Amino acid sequence: MDRRIVWEFRITIAKQTLSRELRALGYRKLRLRHHPPAQGAIENFKKFPGAWRKSRARRRSTATR
Repeated sequence: MDRRIVWEFRITIAKQTLSRELRALGYRKLRLRHHPPAQGAIENFKKFPGAWRKSRARRRSTATR
């Protein structure tokens, strides 16, 4: 956000100052809310073990590049 202000208005401002000024204008930070998982979602996920697998170890090439 602050890079855009520097680019658009050609000024530099500290994040704390910017936050304080935006709050004074009535803006607030958005806070993400984590909703609880749907009933049975975890059990359903565990039924499909093939969805997540360990990746195979990569072979190291002996040839130099």
